Amino acid sequence: MAERSLRASSEGIRKAKKVVKDLGWTQTEIGEEVGTTRQPVGKFFAGKPIERPTFIDICRSLDLNWEEIAEPEPEEQKQDTDIDIDALVQEVREKIKPIIQERCGTMRVLDMAQPIGLNDIYTNVNILEKITGRRRKDISELLQECNSENIERFGLGRISEKRVAGLDAVKKYTKLMILGKPGAGKTTFLKYLAIQCNQGKFQAERVPIFVTLKEFAEAANKPGLLEYISQQSVGCGVVETQLNKPLQNVIKRSRALILLDGLDEVREEDNQRILKEMHDFSDQYRDNHFVMTCRIAAREYTFEKFTEVEVADFDDEQIATFANNWFKNKAVKPETFIKRLEDNNRIKQLAASPLLLTLLCLAFEESGDFPANRSELYKEGLDALLKKWDAKRGIQRDQVYKKLSIQRKEDLLSKIALTTFEQGDYFFKQKAAEQYITDYIRNLPDANADPEALQLDSEVVLRSIEYQHGLLVERAKAIYSFSHLTFHEYFTAREIVVVKQSSEEALQRLVNHITEKHWREVFFLAVGMSPKADRLLQLMKHQVDGIVAADEKLQQFLMWVSKKSLSVQFPYKYKSAAVRAFYSAHTLDLALDRDRAFKRALALTRGCDSALTLALDFALDLDSALDFARDHALDSALDLALKSALDLALDLDFALKSALDLALDFALKRALDHALDSGPELKNSLQQLRDQLPKWKEREQSKQWWEANGKAWTEQLRAVMIKYRNIDHDWQFSKQQRELFNQYYDANLLLVKCLNSDCYVSREVRQEIEDTLLLPIAEIEKRKKG
Repeated sequence: MAERSLRASSEGIRKAKKVVKDLGWTQTEIGEEVGTTRQPVGKFFAGKPIERPTFIDICRSLDLNWEEIAEPEPEEQKQDTDIDIDALVQEVREKIKPIIQERCGTMRVLDMAQPIGLNDIYTNVNILEKITGRRRKDISELLQECNSENIERFGLGRISEKRVAGLDAVKKYTKLMILGKPGAGKTTFLKYLAIQCNQGKFQAERVPIFVTLKEFAEAANKPGLLEYISQQSVGCGVVETQLNKPLQNVIKRSRALILLDGLDEVREEDNQRILKEMHDFSDQYRDNHFVMTCRIAAREYTFEKFTEVEVADFDDEQIATFANNWFKNKAVKPETFIKRLEDNNRIKQLAASPLLLTLLCLAFEESGDFPANRSELYKEGLDALLKKWDAKRGIQRDQVYKKLSIQRKEDLLSKIALTTFEQGDYFFKQKAAEQYITDYIRNLPDANADPEALQLDSEVVLRSIEYQHGLLVERAKAIYSFSHLTFHEYFTAREIVVVKQSSEEALQRLVNHITEKHWREVFFLAVGMSPKADRLLQLMKHQVDGIVAADEKLQQFLMWVSKKSLSVQFPYKYKSAAVRAFYSAHTLDLALDRDRAFKRALALTRGCDSALTLALDFALDLDSALDFARDHALDSALDLALKSALDLALDLDFALKSALDLALDFALKRALDHALDSGPELKNSLQQLRDQLPKWKEREQSKQWWEANGKAWTEQLRAVMIKYRNIDHDWQFSKQQRELFNQYYDANLLLVKCLNSDCYVSREVRQEIEDTLLLPIAEIEKRKKG
């Protein structure tokens, strides 16, 4: 049990002040004499309770009898020693159960139609014992933690620091300050602690006391914390009288788990009073267990005896647990939600925040999928952080910089985003961020022109954006980034489309990055945000065509692809761009492995015309059937056989016959069934080639024949294909040309995906782009003139 504190009576204070006056001492000098700080000495002369040993030492230093100076103990305090504290704890716990369940048993955030049971949705919280923003690391070390591949996959928030379970942290530290970004789950965790303790599943020897600090600060008549707690318990049958104060006795006997939520939500005008009350209360009843929550980067609070920890972002396992709980017994299955998250890394990065994960679940539950236009989803997430999260809970934040409205904050973040993204700076120093802010706010109406004042304002604005909205976060000491790569990309696109209003210069600056992988999401978002995306898509198309415009051989290749696509006769009407897409990617197996080339062809043809995928079983067209047969059968049977000294696991003659059978019996018969021209001539030529093959069944004889005649026979086959179907040209691209064409092809794929996203584009521009995809410059110019 904690040793009882003492306070001086009015008469005792009078006596003590007289002695001090006679001695000419100050309170600081008394503190030095006693070996304590000025604070408890001040409390002594204010008639407030201080620790018993300190009280006695002060009286002795003034040569006073402490028993004559102290306030006499009330009769009920003398009777405290007769209390059966274990029985009292159980009695009080039983009585407060309903109010704890009512206050902590449900949660309702954002646009939930109704509250949801906390136990139905709760996901275990992890804690970082080292505060992220206090780590001493430079930018190079942060980039090593999340290399470019991990940034694309996981975003900026994967911290390498050790995590511990939230419950374990509460067990470990008797006084705990839990810091976290907006929507990190701090309040939910505190409510979970109250429910678990109330049910005897956690710290069963204690009574949970849950206090919302904003409500305490604004309570009528400004009661002290002990009085406020007593007032809150009246409604559940815990009646406190002059002689019987069960809840206060629990606290005084150090058997309470005191949960103090939302220190950052206290109004500025109440701040000092509440801080002082918290310090005094936690000092006076120090042997209770305390857990307090506050946003990171709020005010510079100092609770010397509290250990500060940080709520960690959700990992994949926590996200899956939350989703399984959310979608349990609902029409939408959790597996579907998780699969769609896995398919979209950018959206998944947002799911690391419990608040934004809740938003994603609400959006997904409504339609069974995420919105096709991702920019709309991200805007909803930003609205939650910028406006709704506080507004829904009735919290009014102090506007640290009155001229900075929500829209101007968005404009400021957009400016910072584009500047840093163009520089490739995922992380940037605090001084750089403050300079960006200074450059912005100095142009606002009635802004203070004094450089020092602007610098101070920029520091305050940066901190407020971090703690009020959590959109910029301190990743290490004095190093910042956006909270999610998704938001960095979103605000970059917003600066181009909204702030700069899609000016020609801004759009051209964007399309200059069309071959850079990390800009792809910005293109998707910019197209989705644009009221009309015609000009942006036209500039993208022009930039894409320019990638290979100066390479004569690649232009010849594209001309061959164009002519080849025009010679193809499909039984259905497919867009010519889709056919060109297939041939260009398929022929590019000279530069790429065949599996990848095939997948690339399918990706772009799906974008051009999804119906074409039905034709790409290679049974509908002679050319594609022969291409596929030769690439996947003859190449493996002939070329590999020759290059590997015919060391095949299968019988060579069988492999060759299988290859030709596939080419003739499958491809030819399928093609001729569709009555394609030139079939008989091609069939006769291929049959003659087949007749040249050895008839022997002995492997050794077949091997000898191929060593002597295989190369010539293969060249004859190639000549037949070129003559009759204009395929199998031996395109010999240099390494530089292959790399250039890869860029060109990937940029076309990006353009097609943007074109087919949920964006607004005129029919005329859409048709113009589709008709000229993958065409050489000469053909594009010809079509424009014609």
